[in-house]
This record gives sequence, structure tokens and C-alpha cells, in this order.
Amino acid sequence: MSSRIKAALLGAAIIALTAGCASKPKSQKVLVAPVSISGYTGPAYHGGKLVNNSDEIKAVAANLQGVVYFDFDSDTIRASAAQTLNAQADFLKANSGARVLIAGHTDERGSREYNISLGERRAAAVRAYLAAQGVNPSHIEIVSFGEERPVAVGTGEANWSQNRRAELSY
Repeated sequence: MSSRIKAALLGAAIIALTAGCASKPKSQKVLVAPVSISGYTGPAYHGGKLVNNSDEIKAVAANLQGVVYFDFDSDTIRASAAQTLNAQADFLKANSGARVLIAGHTDERGSREYNISLGERRAAAVRAYLAAQGVNPSHIEIVSFGEERPVAVGTGEANWSQNRRAELSY
């Protein structure tokens, strides 16, 4: 009988010791955009760095389409965005001093942390597309605002689809 008790105690001790050995999930860096710059009219802002372009570059860039839209929960660039992004790439290659800020946005669905991450992936996808077209990646900054800056307020696909975007600004 005592060997059964010893075996039970040994089993309980092993279970107790191994229960605390679970691995911790890896922490990830999440880029959080400052929310205190709404209405800011100076140079494009990126985490303490300014993307500062001449007035001439800003004036010419103002004529370019600067918004790329995404499908739900996706960072894949649509084929319909190629014309917009190719024009942006041509502009950046022709103006080697220009710097662009790409801000990723999401709709309100999902947690704040997930949406910050998704917005960053969207901005990074646009950066990768521009770099593949020959734009110097060091001239491109990215930031994610997640769901914090909707252009359309309200629920429903009509509003959500307008908020799933990446905006290019100079």
C-alpha cells in the first residue's frame, strides 16, 4: 500500500513541477501612432521624425492619388491599386529628394492591438510595392493608426471599406 501512495505522490509532484514549465509567448513590438496630432498641418509626422519636403514637392504630390484600399483583414495590395502606386513610384523616382509617409488604417473590427499591427502590415506592403518599383526604401517611412482615424464613421461595409486603407503623404 505504501508503494501506491509513493507512486501517487511522485506523480502529483511531477505534474506540479511540469505545469509551471509552459513557455511564455514571445512579445512583439507594436507601433502605436500618436493620437495627439489631429489637425496637425506641418510636415508629415512619424514617431518623432518629420518627413519634411519642399513646398514644390508637396504641391506636385498633391495632384497624385494618395489612398490605397484593402479587403477585410488583408494586407494584400489589390490589382486596382497598381495605377495609383505606379504613379507614386514614378514621382518618387523623379524627385529623389522627396520623402513619403505611408499611414496604415483599419476599420473598427478587431482589437486595438490587432488593428495597429494590421495597419502596419498594410503600410509595409505599400512600402514593399514602391521599393519593388525602384523607389529608395530609405525615403519611405511607415506608421500605423489602426482604427484610430476613420474617414467614415458608422457600421456597415460601406463605411468599413473606406477605413481599410493606406494613405501616402508628403
